[in-house]
Amino acid sequence: MKRVVIKVGSAVLTQDGEIALTRMQALVNFLAHLREKYEVILVSSGAVAGGYTQLQLDRSVLANKQALAAIGQPVLMQRYAKKFQKHNLITAQVLVTAANLNKEDDISRVRNTVETLLQNGVIPIVNENDATATDELELGDNDQLSAYITNHIDAQMLIILSDIDAYYDCDPRENTTAKALKIVHEIPERELCREVTPNNLFATGGIVTKLKAAEYLLKNNKEMFLASGFDLSDVKSFMLDGRHKGGTLFTNKG
Repeated sequence: MKRVVIKVGSAVLTQDGEIALTRMQALVNFLAHLREKYEVILVSSGAVAGGYTQLQLDRSVLANKQALAAIGQPVLMQRYAKKFQKHNLITAQVLVTAANLNKEDDISRVRNTVETLLQNGVIPIVNENDATATDELELGDNDQLSAYITNHIDAQMLIILSDIDAYYDCDPRENTTAKALKIVHEIPERELCREVTPNNLFATGGIVTKLKAAEYLLKNNKEMFLASGFDLSDVKSFMLDGRHKGGTLFTNKG
């Protein structure tokens, strides 16, 4: 059975300072369906936002952000567990930092944990351990984290569900004639050097971190699919029906 990693961003999981429970349930329903065809690992943002629902601290201060993540991790996991329970699925939290993914021993332990969970029908939910990470170790709204996880646990593809529904030939917010690119084999260096411009209060990524994730995976002969996390019709069509209607596939194939 093929293995896929699904990363969902803070912009999708939060709305008006709250966890977007309807969108979370739609995501869970999709993953439960996807699991019938693939081994599924979820990389989820949203811990800081989850903490903010309980305690409104200034997240621009690193110590506050780490405290919010510590508060929000159990909140987020409780919500996921409850929603996956409707499908009779058990979830497990796997917390990692960039440092873990730079050491072969740590990589092996993460891989073994995920393998054991999958073998026992459990949904691994991976997140960066913001409560202990530093500025130097932050991976970029889990985009890089999800790419590293995809590579190190031998998944075939990373799916990023975001407020960005595809990779365009120019910025669609500034140019109404911008066209979505359905398949991308190579990313121009200038695109990887652009300024990170997140759209959401709780997000730290943007299109640049997604392109860097895609570049990393292309170099490791993996694929990435970028699609909307607000409307799951494109990712459902691509992954469940084999029809590429919308979203962007980054691949070395073809």
